[in-house]
Amino acid sequence: MKIALVSPASFPATQFGGIMFLVADIAKEATNLGNDVVIYTTDLDFANNASTFNKNLPKKETLDGFTIKRSHVWLKINLFFLNPGIYFQMMKDSPDIIHTIGIRSFQSFIAAIVAKKKKIPLVISDQGGLTTHPDLKSGGIFKKILYKLQTPMIHFIINNSTKISVANEYEKKIFEKFSQTSKIEVIRNGINLKTMKTKTQNFKKKHGIVLPFVLFIGRFSKVKGIDILLHAIKILKDRYELENIRFVIMGVDFGFQNQMIQMIDDFGIKEKIHLITNPSREDVIAAYSESEFLVLPSRWELSPLTPLEGFAFKKPVISTNVHGIPSTITDRKNGILVKNEDSHELAEAIMELINDKQKCLEYGLSGYNLVKTECNSKSMTEKTLRMYNQIINR
Repeated sequence: MKIALVSPASFPATQFGGIMFLVADIAKEATNLGNDVVIYTTDLDFANNASTFNKNLPKKETLDGFTIKRSHVWLKINLFFLNPGIYFQMMKDSPDIIHTIGIRSFQSFIAAIVAKKKKIPLVISDQGGLTTHPDLKSGGIFKKILYKLQTPMIHFIINNSTKISVANEYEKKIFEKFSQTSKIEVIRNGINLKTMKTKTQNFKKKHGIVLPFVLFIGRFSKVKGIDILLHAIKILKDRYELENIRFVIMGVDFGFQNQMIQMIDDFGIKEKIHLITNPSREDVIAAYSESEFLVLPSRWELSPLTPLEGFAFKKPVISTNVHGIPSTITDRKNGILVKNEDSHELAEAIMELINDKQKCLEYGLSGYNLVKTECNSKSMTEKTLRMYNQIINR
């Protein structure tokens, strides 16, 4: 089968987020099963700089058996990247099916146009919060105008899709407002367990961390709830149990880094926190491995991959009980879910896991079993390929 995958970013943009890894993992697993896979994407070079579009990246590259075709981004509006060359690349090829991930993107719009023109079945996935992401209701007038302009584009993409692949029932309900239920298929997100191996021998030694640490990893954005975590650390800073525990905060700036650093200073918690900016993928994986557990107090997530990556190392996760998060983290089974915006409840959950090693082991093992049996890239890709074949055969 010839498969076209479409995404706003691919390698080497490893810090772009979950979309990039989902596309890459589907490409890798599908190639291993004998399919011909091409990823159509931009020349975003996020691994080196958060806003770099690198013309020196190869226009065409083979990686792990699949092909990446890049075209240059001529205009960037927030995370909306315009690369007109993707249209001409896709029109030259004739895949059996097109699957685009990230509906609020220029790349998905082009994929829908090409699919319609060439009469190729189109599968769409979102991963960006079609109507529920907090940024849709906040921000300045310019951002609100941009989202308004995207509305007809989104309807065009959905209306021209053959199938909508969603990660959980929460996302399914969102799409049911736009399309008939029969068009929607739930396929859980998964991670590639083979890549969850660290080459960094001693993460703590490399970064000068002496004590055991609790890990936050994610974009430095208010949506990720970093301010809630900092308030919780402030509440706990004088507790004797925290004398021998540190918090590692790792990520890439998405507009909140300066405010975060100011809050750390204002709260007097600098000695409790080790801040790592723009970490390499190897450091991220090593941090999972050496952490005690993860704290991810997001205000919104659709189907987060970070908890699954933590589970790969048998680490429990503390998060919030909102949006799609409970579809990944089950309270009191593989982690603890607290009320959104509640720093006091978050602080108590952190203390609970710090003081109960056995509970950490039990929750971590339960999370590992989830990714081992269901939320892994192999299972995700097999179900996705089955959906492709059903569409093509029909």
